[in-house]
Amino acid sequence: MSPDLDLAGVFLPTLLVLMLLCYAAFRLLHRALARIGLYRHVWHPALFDIALYVSLVGASVLIQEQFTP
Repeated sequence: MSPDLDLAGVFLPTLLVLMLLCYAAFRLLHRALARIGLYRHVWHPALFDIALYVSLVGASVLIQEQFTP
C-alpha cells in the first residue's frame, strides 16, 4: 500500500481515504438493503453493519494492493 496521498500539500494516509470511501459506499448499501427489507431477516443488525463495513474496507484494500505498482 502506498504510504500517503498528497492532496494540495496535505498528506493523507491511504487507509484513511479508503475508509472514507468505503463509509460512503456502506451508507448507500445500508439504505438499499433496508429498503428491500433485508434487515428483517438479520439477527443482529448492528453486527451485520460492522461486518459489512469491515468487508468493504478489506475488499478495497485488497483491490488497491492489486493495482498499485
